Amino acid sequence: MMPSPLPRVYLVTDPAAGQLRSRVAAALRGLPPGAVGVQLRAKDMEGRDLLELARALRQATAEAGQVLLVNDRLDVAALAGADGIHLPSLGIPPEEARRVLGTRAIVGVSCHSFDEVRRARDGGADYAHFGPVFETPSKRAYGPPVGIDRLRQAASLGLPLVGLGGVEPGNAQAVVSAGAFGVGAIRAWTAASDPAATVLALLAAVLGASPRAPERR
Repeated sequence: MMPSPLPRVYLVTDPAAGQLRSRVAAALRGLPPGAVGVQLRAKDMEGRDLLELARALRQATAEAGQVLLVNDRLDVAALAGADGIHLPSLGIPPEEARRVLGTRAIVGVSCHSFDEVRRARDGGADYAHFGPVFETPSKRAYGPPVGIDRLRQAASLGLPLVGLGGVEPGNAQAVVSAGAFGVGAIRAWTAASDPAATVLALLAAVLGASPRAPERR
């Protein structure tokens, strides 16, 4: 079986936004199958509640023909039937996560430097988030954004990168033009009055900069 293309746009969740299942369902309307990955990120949620939410989002993404990834929690990803896992930079090694979830699982890693991207690539990750690319309120405490130049350098390693951090429809094309294969967003879609329009605009910007999606390694 040929490997399937990775999603081009990643919607990282913010549980504080409320009504997450309905917001995800609204955001995924009218999209081509497999174009978007919903990344369930809820660091402070207890396991039982996280599993319940993951199962609700699994239903929403399946109905829309899109991808569900769970941050860090291999147990929740497996029990909810998610398409894969997204790991922190110093979390479980990608090859170990794939051993648990199976060879068809999508495995991503959060990276903030050239060396972290190289480690994720060598560990067998399918893709890496890289950022924050631009200024964003949620990341101010961790220092300045990495910027387009460092994104371009990291992309030279060959691992598909998802640029995130301050990404919105107006700058998404610049991120892909710098070497990323896709973009990720939190505030751009969770705070939007019309999340579906925002996601479609992000996807259009990505496809306009790079019309072909890389296949999984």
